[in-house]
Amino acid sequence: MTPYSLAFYTDVVTTGTVLGVHPTDSPDRVTEVLGSDFAENRFGDHSMFRDYGLAEFSWDRASADLPWSGHHFTLQVHRLAYGGRTLVNDGLRARYGRFTPRLRFEKLQRLLQRRGITLLEIPESSANAPYYRTFWQPDSQVAVSVIGTYGEYSTPAKLRVGDLYSIHAPMTADEVEWRRARVGWHGPPWKAPGQRPARRDPDRVPRRGADDHLAGKS
Repeated sequence: MTPYSLAFYTDVVTTGTVLGVHPTDSPDRVTEVLGSDFAENRFGDHSMFRDYGLAEFSWDRASADLPWSGHHFTLQVHRLAYGGRTLVNDGLRARYGRFTPRLRFEKLQRLLQRRGITLLEIPESSANAPYYRTFWQPDSQVAVSVIGTYGEYSTPAKLRVGDLYSIHAPMTADEVEWRRARVGWHGPPWKAPGQRPARRDPDRVPRRGADDHLAGKS
């Protein structure tokens, strides 16, 4: 049996959904599954996100006359390190059990590999390197953000190198290629955060960068 919240993160990375909710789903659909306990933030008539504690869903629209269009979701895993037991709603807790304060990336990666799910490391945004690293699942278009190195004012004090920071979806293949082209990446020997170098894999790429909005993210 997969322990505690690790099964949840594995399901998200594999499917690109949260309890079956897609990043493109409507606000009503997300609330139907995750519940009505959320904080809503709007930026004019064109952008909105709802904070469900662990999960945040974002929408946008061209004008106030149009329905909201799902843009992305982010799991703010780092918040759990600060004693956020109430961050996980009843639906998630009932299905997956207790959520641990921190999760080692190597544990998630190992379980995904056993299931035949590959994570590729992609270049980090300049705003977040070298403190974070991003790993990408091409089929589900999910990006996993990991602490790459400690920074006194750049990384959470309660997280260690190799801890999971957040999970974001979708990250499209076009964005990944743009990142690779920007840095001219050709691929050094790959290693998981906090571990010894592994064998060279020419398909893997460098450091973190789940989503560029992470810099300064709460």
